[in-house]
Amino acid sequence: MADVRPDDFIVFSDVTKTFQTGTQSYTAIRDVTLSMKRGDITMLLGPSGCGKSTLLNMTAGLISASKGRVSYGGTEVSGLNGKVAYMTQQDHLLPWRTVAGNVSVPLEVAGLPKRQCEARVAELLALVGLKDFATSYPNQISGGMRKRCALARLLAAERETLLLDEPFGALDAQLRLTLQAELLRICRKLNLTVMFVTHDIEEAAALGDRCAVFQGRPGTIAKVFDNPLPKDRDLARLRFDPRHHAFTNELWAMLTPDLSAAPAELQASA
Repeated sequence: MADVRPDDFIVFSDVTKTFQTGTQSYTAIRDVTLSMKRGDITMLLGPSGCGKSTLLNMTAGLISASKGRVSYGGTEVSGLNGKVAYMTQQDHLLPWRTVAGNVSVPLEVAGLPKRQCEARVAELLALVGLKDFATSYPNQISGGMRKRCALARLLAAERETLLLDEPFGALDAQLRLTLQAELLRICRKLNLTVMFVTHDIEEAAALGDRCAVFQGRPGTIAKVFDNPLPKDRDLARLRFDPRHHAFTNELWAMLTPDLSAAPAELQASA
């Protein structure tokens, strides 16, 4: 269980969520206590089906707790939370709009003048490597490109908190690293708060200021780790940092205790 701190921004206090379908019930998470500071990137790490995405849905106000309390900025979450932007595992692109048209949706809703909107869309498409596909439609681009388009649209919303559900899972390793680095840079610059669901231990260790490790079904938090690396870390050079290796190994040991008992010579070569 994680301690609640006095400067916490998002807080889950002894939260349980049970879903009811007819006469059947399913408990996704049980007795979860977790807190996040404003401006932190918190990784929710664990295997599929342990309830990580349930916490995102509660923060967004899409579902409510069956037990316990979820608060955001000191106020209990009740109904949709308009201060967050959510990127799910599905990109939810509008098929009748071009790539540029999809990215511009939040800007149009905000009433941004057309010229400013076009300039901002061009900036975001360049950021995610899609400037040559602005006039393409979602069914004309790859799955990885669709993810990049969805990320650009998310950033266009300019919300104070990002809820990310495995957003880089469909990308190749090099592009994933590029977008991770850009996400980190943007979050630091704008002081964005991030809740990031992943089952990738390397990704959690690279991006997170804190990593909440989930276990079991229903999901519970086994431990919350603070990342020993500075906030302005260089993701491209993490492989050379012994602190990163030690932190990654801690997460591995928590999630895969059987593997952590490997012979010393194998651990030394990791």
